[in-house]
Amino acid sequence: MLIDFFLHLRSRQLPVSTNELLVLLEALEARLVSGSLDDFYLLSRTLLVKDEALYDRFDRAFGEYFRGIEALLPGFSPEVPVEWLERAARRHLSEADRARLQKLGYEKIFEQLKERLAEQKERHAGGSKWIGTAGTSPYGHGGYNPEGVRIGGESVGNRSAIKVWEQREFRNLDDTVDLGVRNIKVALRRLRRFARKGASTELDLDETVNGTARNGGWLDLHLRPERHNAIKILLFLDIGGSMDDHIQACEELFSAARSEFKHLEHFYFHNCVYEGVWKDNRRRHDEKLSTRDLIHTYGPDYKLVFVGDASMSPYEIARPGGSVEHWNEESGAIWLERLLATWSSAAWLNPLPEGHWSHTQSIQIIHQLIGKRMYPLTIDGLERAIRSLSR
Repeated sequence: MLIDFFLHLRSRQLPVSTNELLVLLEALEARLVSGSLDDFYLLSRTLLVKDEALYDRFDRAFGEYFRGIEALLPGFSPEVPVEWLERAARRHLSEADRARLQKLGYEKIFEQLKERLAEQKERHAGGSKWIGTAGTSPYGHGGYNPEGVRIGGESVGNRSAIKVWEQREFRNLDDTVDLGVRNIKVALRRLRRFARKGASTELDLDETVNGTARNGGWLDLHLRPERHNAIKILLFLDIGGSMDDHIQACEELFSAARSEFKHLEHFYFHNCVYEGVWKDNRRRHDEKLSTRDLIHTYGPDYKLVFVGDASMSPYEIARPGGSVEHWNEESGAIWLERLLATWSSAAWLNPLPEGHWSHTQSIQIIHQLIGKRMYPLTIDGLERAIRSLSR
């Protein structure tokens, strides 16, 4: 297994050597750590990665290799028996069958979930009512329902759940990605505005030549302040499950932005911005930052940029308690309005094709909240967003 793991790291452009692999093997033989995956992660990262700038890349490679080992179901009391959630088969529905299914509504869904938890005594699969798998019930996973609570399993692609009872672990975006194209950097440079400030420490060659000529050949040195990139950016990045399909595009944008803007602060959020955001996905539960504090920390000269597909349940935007991960006291729409009131120069970059936006209610809601300043994550979309931010 270690050799496969080593080769996987090498395939992800991590400069790990055979000697480092042997040291890791010796450490495991000496039982320096217990048998947990967390301990192995810390040990392998310490011994194999010498440059902290590569930690995010290692995390992504590690997660790819060991994906699926840890699956947690927090938030249940009483707990749902695991055997109820083991999907044995998937029921296939016709378009007519799907059209006949009705949405229950936000309050009704949770009222019935409490009843099911109290009443259900055994496993169900392929049904329309109980907590289970592969059916049309609003509760469970592996089936289809236009609006429900996904419990204990991965999405099968419908992405219609209004609540997800599971714990997801997200990796930070890698800001060292080698861009497949230089066009993103070229587009971002159009947003940069240079200002000269500070002490005069840079030689002004043009004025020196002109001054020397005016003095009849006697050297006349002229200095000027250095040029600094004066644009300030607040970058909010969505790491919700539906963004898994767009990680490469987001990493290319993130990497380009980090290299082009000196004054860049980035934050992560899940689907919609609420009262807390974070800068490190590995410590997002322990080191959450207050959104209200950010509003009072950064001045109105910052430009606000969101990156996300805006694909979620409308309840996540419009209702208190709509978040899939926690109970939010105030709706996401209220927090978005507060951010936009503080930083009026704003744009939303959406990795989904622009032609798909009208098919998703949540995208339409965000599009209206952001003042129709949503742009596709393409070169043309970036240029349009930059023109909007430059006004």
